[in-house]
Amino acid sequence: MSRSNLDGMPALIQNASREEFGDYQVNGMMAAAKRLKENPRELAGNLKQALESDETIEEIVSKIEIAGPGFLNLTLKPDFLIRAVNSPPPQTDNAETVVVDFSSPNLAKEMHVGHLRTTLIGDTMARVFEYQGHKVIRQNHVGDWGTQFGMLIAYLDSAGTSADDLKDLEIFYQKAKKQFDEDPDFAEKSRSYVVALQQDQPDVLVKWRAFIEISMSHCEAIYSDLNVTLHQKDTFGESQYKGTIPAIMETLTKEGLITKSNSALCVFLDEFTDKNGEKQPVIVQKSDGGYLYSTTDLAAIRHRAHELRADRILYFVDARQTLHFKQIFALARKAGLCPPKVVMDHISNGAILNKAGKPFKTRDGNTVKLADLIKESRERAKEIFLAKNDKADLSSVEEIANAIGIASIRYSELSKHRETDYVFDWEMVLSMEGNTAPYLMYMYTRSKSLLIRSELTDSDLPKEPQPEGPIERRLVLKMAQLNDVIDSVSRECLPHLLCLQLYEIATAFARFYEELPILSSPEKDRLRRLAITSKVATKLSNGLDLLGIKVLEKM
Repeated sequence: MSRSNLDGMPALIQNASREEFGDYQVNGMMAAAKRLKENPRELAGNLKQALESDETIEEIVSKIEIAGPGFLNLTLKPDFLIRAVNSPPPQTDNAETVVVDFSSPNLAKEMHVGHLRTTLIGDTMARVFEYQGHKVIRQNHVGDWGTQFGMLIAYLDSAGTSADDLKDLEIFYQKAKKQFDEDPDFAEKSRSYVVALQQDQPDVLVKWRAFIEISMSHCEAIYSDLNVTLHQKDTFGESQYKGTIPAIMETLTKEGLITKSNSALCVFLDEFTDKNGEKQPVIVQKSDGGYLYSTTDLAAIRHRAHELRADRILYFVDARQTLHFKQIFALARKAGLCPPKVVMDHISNGAILNKAGKPFKTRDGNTVKLADLIKESRERAKEIFLAKNDKADLSSVEEIANAIGIASIRYSELSKHRETDYVFDWEMVLSMEGNTAPYLMYMYTRSKSLLIRSELTDSDLPKEPQPEGPIERRLVLKMAQLNDVIDSVSRECLPHLLCLQLYEIATAFARFYEELPILSSPEKDRLRRLAITSKVATKLSNGLDLLGIKVLEKM
C-alpha cells in the first residue's frame, strides 16, 4: 500500500517521559501501521533507517532507538542543544500588523478582578508578538459613552458633590445610581444630559471629559502597578466611534441586512438560531434611537481593518461574550466591513473563583477592586518576606515586597490555561514552592548569586558549554526548548505554556544546583557549569519579562 495513505496523519513527537528514553519520543507508529496494514515495529525500523540516512537529522540527533511495539526514542547531540540555547529570539518570517484589544474597562466604575484576566493575558500576548517581530497596535476599547454617563455627569454637577467623591469611583457610581432611582427630578436631569452629550453641547462635553480623565487616571494607576503596557495613546473608547456609526448603519441598510423588529433595527443571520430554529437578532439600534455594543464593535472592526491596516484583530475578552463576537465577526464579513484576508479572533478566558468555587468577591459580596487586590498582595508579600528575613535591610523590603506581590498576581493568572476557571488562593499565589512567581524569581537570584560569587564575567566563560551527564543535559535541553515554546504561545495565545517551560527550567536548575558541585568543582567543570548557570539567568529573566514580571537581583 502506498505511503500516500499516511496523508493527514500528524507526526506525533513529544518530550521523552523518562530520561533513559532520550530527549524525544516519536509515537503514532501503531496508528500508521494499522492504516498501512504493516507491523508497527518493522515500520519503526524503516523510519529509523530513513532518519539515520538523512544528513540534516545526522547533524541534530546522536542516537535513535526503537522501543516497545514501535516507538522511536531520539537523543539530540550536545552541540546542537547548546546552539539552540544560544540561538536568538524566534523572529517571524512573516511580520504582521496585529491589533490587540484587551482590558476594556467601563469608565463608570473602578477596575475590578473581572478585568484581571483580559488585561494580563492581552498584555502578555502583545509582548510575545512584539518579541517575534510583529507590529502590535494595542487598543483599549473603554466604555465611555451611553446613558449611564448622563447620570454620572448630573451627579458630578450636583450640589454637595466634591472631588473627594471621585476617589472611589465605585461608591460614586452607587450614590449616583441611588439618587437616579429615588429622585425623579434628578433622573430627568440625567436624561437631559444624555441628550446634551449626544448633541455635543460644549459645557456638557467639558464635564464629561473631566469625568473621563479622572476615571482613566484610576485605570492608568492600575496599569502602572501591574506593569501593563497600556497607555493613554492606546485608549480608543466607544465615544470615538460615534461619528462613524451613521456610515455603518448606511452600509448595513445598503446591503439589505437591516430588519425592523419591535421598533428596533436588527440583523438576522442564518447561522445563528435558537433551540427552536428561530433566527437570533443582532440589535444595532434600539427603539429609542440609541446604539449598542454591537454597533460600536462593527465600527471598531472597520477602523482596525482599514485605518489601522490590521492583518489580525484579536479580542481578549471573557468567554461570556463568545456568541456576541461570533455574530459580530459574521456580520462584519457579510457587510463587507472587514476584508476576507484580515483574521478576527476572540481569545476567550474563564473566571476567577474563590476557594468555594464561587465568583471571587469581598466578604460583603462586592466585586474585588483591582486596587485592593494589588494592595493586599503587596502587604502579604511583605509579611512573608519579613517572616523569613527578620534581619533584612528595611530600605529594600518595600521594593522586594512590591515586586513579589505584583509578580505573584501576574503569574497566578498567566500560569493557568486561559479558557478554564481557576481558584485564587493567596497561599498558592505567594508560595515559595511550586509553579509560582516567587519560586522562579528565587531561582533567578540564586543563579545570579552563583555568578557573583565566582567573580567571573561572561567573557571569562565558554560560549558553547556542551552539557555532560544527565543533570546538565536535562537543564540545557529545557533551555533549548524555550524558543519553540514561545512559538507555540504565539500561535495558540496560551501564556501558561511559557510559564510551564520556565518552571521546568527552574526545577532543572534547582537539581543542577543541589546535586552538582559548581564553584568547588575542577576548573573545566566549574567554567562549564557557570556558563550554563549564566544562560539559566538569561532565559529566566527574558521569559519572565515576556510575562511582564521584573526580576530581583537579591531576595
